[in-house]
Amino acid sequence: MENFWMQIVGALVLMTLIMTVTWLFARQWDNYSIVDVVWSLSFSLMGCFYFLTSQGWWLRKALVLLVILLWSLRLSYFLARRIYSHHPNEDSRYKTLRKEYGSQIASRFFLFFQYQGVSVVLLSLVFLEPIKNGSEGFSWIECIGFSLSLFSLCGEGIADAQAQKFKSNPENSGKVCDVGLWRYSRHPNYFFESMIWWGFYLTAVGTSGALYTVYAPLTILFILVKVTGIPPSESQALQKRGEAYRKYQARTSAFVPWFPKKGA
Repeated sequence: MENFWMQIVGALVLMTLIMTVTWLFARQWDNYSIVDVVWSLSFSLMGCFYFLTSQGWWLRKALVLLVILLWSLRLSYFLARRIYSHHPNEDSRYKTLRKEYGSQIASRFFLFFQYQGVSVVLLSLVFLEPIKNGSEGFSWIECIGFSLSLFSLCGEGIADAQAQKFKSNPENSGKVCDVGLWRYSRHPNYFFESMIWWGFYLTAVGTSGALYTVYAPLTILFILVKVTGIPPSESQALQKRGEAYRKYQARTSAFVPWFPKKGA
């Protein structure tokens, strides 16, 4: 137990330093969107930190870390490419925060970045529990968790690639992306992101006492569906594509992939 709390304190110190450096760079670059990249990348750092400071079974530790790295590095690369290609324009969320913060932009964003660092530590406990599990052998629920995360990681990658290919075609300018997975869900990338975290949770549940980490996938689900995921994406899509997107909304599931409604 003592080592557990020492790991948490160490993780908080590490994330405070990382987010402080990120804030300094964001001010210099004049683009606070960069925190999204660092947020996702930080889970790789947390995974490595927990791996090095835990005495769990080596094979479980290695597999958990591998899944974390695959998810975190893919998402970080995807976000970094998008942010760099849009620079100096920031994501609309950060433009809104700039207006809200007014003359206190620097200090308020510093606190915002630190909150992001704390969220990484809290959410990453779903990784720490299985990593510090010393029992040898995998339970059936751990196997399901690993499989779900890996399957969903592939699904998210496919959804992002399909959207990118659609947008890169000049003939699709102003059109709604409704091909591939996007025919069955308006936000398949968000759906698979949520499923990745439910896979993380099932992997953690294989460890005694880890049931409490259910807050991690629930938090991610809430953020995706109610906060920074679907709501702003839908709002922007309606502004850009109007009636075409309303028809897409009428026939296509918002989150969970399902067959389109006929006649809509």
